[in-house]
Amino acid sequence: MRHHLERHHARGRMRGRRLGRLLEHGDLRYVVLALLAEQPRHGYELIKELEERTGGAYRPSAGVIYPTLAMLEDEGLVRPAGGEVGRKLYEPTDAGKAEVEQNRNHVDAVFARMAEVAESSESSRPRIARAMANLGMALQNRLSQRPITALEIDRIVSILDDTASAIEKS
Repeated sequence: MRHHLERHHARGRMRGRRLGRLLEHGDLRYVVLALLAEQPRHGYELIKELEERTGGAYRPSAGVIYPTLAMLEDEGLVRPAGGEVGRKLYEPTDAGKAEVEQNRNHVDAVFARMAEVAESSESSRPRIARAMANLGMALQNRLSQRPITALEIDRIVSILDDTASAIEKS
């Protein structure tokens, strides 16, 4: 289980080349510990923070974050803060803080990769959002005009399917 959790990764594009794995084997545990060392957080807050730090390129699932937190808690590296009932607010133990500091160079390198992904992702998002809005408006305008025939619907569906296929292959 531990190996599976640590292998979870995201892929992205950066300056025209494949970034490869954003999180390598074992990175998630250090990233979670480092984020908790910054401030105590709930699992959901960790998910949102990772998404934000990667510009939306990586959003770990609850099925990855919560087992990682449980594993770190079992290892004595994190604990629930303030004995909260329900949603747990996690904080690192002294051993967890020491582990982050012992691996500071590695943690900083992972955060630097995340920042690069976020930068490249954020620069393309407005253009893609604009293009998607244009497509939506074009479809809405076309569908609101005179009655549309089955042949015209087939043509539009074919164009959309071809476009989706081309995007997947890009």
